[in-house]
Amino acid sequence: MMVMFAMALSPALLLAQKVSYDFSKTANFAAFKTYEHKDGTKVGQPLIDDRIIAAIDTELAAKGLTKAASNPDLVVVYHVAFDQEKDISTFSSGYAGGYGPYGYGWGGGMGTTSTQVRNILIGTLVIDMADAKAGQIAWRGMATKELDPQAKPDKRDKNITNAMKKIFKNYPPK
Repeated sequence: MMVMFAMALSPALLLAQKVSYDFSKTANFAAFKTYEHKDGTKVGQPLIDDRIIAAIDTELAAKGLTKAASNPDLVVVYHVAFDQEKDISTFSSGYAGGYGPYGYGWGGGMGTTSTQVRNILIGTLVIDMADAKAGQIAWRGMATKELDPQAKPDKRDKNITNAMKKIFKNYPPK
C-alpha cells in the first residue's frame, strides 16, 4: 500500500522546481536601484526569451528596481541550459510469496513487475545580477525543472512566472 502511495506521489515530485541562490557578502544591495539587460545564453525561441525577460522585469519592478537606459547599478544576464535524463520506474503487482518446491517464499506465488524508461528534458535557468560599477556578480538565482516540450503557451507562461517568483524570493538577500 505504501509503495502505491509513493508511486502516485512521484510524478508531482518530479515536476517541482528546485531553486537556489547565492550572493556576494560585500555587495551593497541597498544601493542598487537601476538595471539593464545584457545578452546571456538564450533559449533561441524569441517568444520564450521575451517571456523570460518580461518575467524578470516584473519581479525586479516588484523589488523596487527600475530599468535604466544608461549607467545602471546592475547588469542582469540570464542563461538557459537543457539536459536529458532517464527516468526509470519499476512497479510490482500481485503477490510473490507462497509455498514452492524450495519451501515457503521460494518459487511460489504470482506477480508481475514492469519497468518503464523514459527520457525527460531538464531545463536550468540562471539569472546573474552584476554590480555594474564593480564589474562583479552580486547575486545569482537558479531554477531547475523538468520541462514539457509540448506545453501550451499559457502553461509556459505559468512555469516561467512561477520560476521567477521563486528565484527572486530571496532578493535582496537578508
